[in-house]
Amino acid sequence: MTPLASAQVHPPARRWSRRCGGEEGNALVEFTYLSVLLMVPLVYVLLTVFLVQRAAFGTTEAARQAGRAYTRATTVDEAERRATAAVGLALRDQGITDAGPPTFECLGGACLTPGSRVRVTITYRVKLPLLGAVFGKGAGGTIPVTASHLEYVDVFKAP
Repeated sequence: MTPLASAQVHPPARRWSRRCGGEEGNALVEFTYLSVLLMVPLVYVLLTVFLVQRAAFGTTEAARQAGRAYTRATTVDEAERRATAAVGLALRDQGITDAGPPTFECLGGACLTPGSRVRVTITYRVKLPLLGAVFGKGAGGTIPVTASHLEYVDVFKAP
């Protein structure tokens, strides 16, 4: 085959590559840019959802355990100590260490009398990731999570 014959076989490919010469590799750059642009907010939202879910699970379990510990005590002071310790244990299991103290409300009579009820409420503020670093500590950036549990004092409990 002569050089002239091989030049006539491939001219369309050469003309096409000259026309599109500036577009080579742009798809990869655009894909990478859009991936980063979409993935960073998605990861942030997922991280926030996981933190709020962890806090909701922890505060719910802490309120339940605090109610159970409170109603099984013999005195109100002992009940508050036991319930506060139960809250601390349940929240630490979920990695929460800076929740506020629980509140106790006695319903249906005096606290710890048989048949009365005790409502335990726990509030925790979930700090959003990176928001404090961007806007400062006083800018808020928290989501409040509150859990409440109502526990009955055993009717057959000795007063």
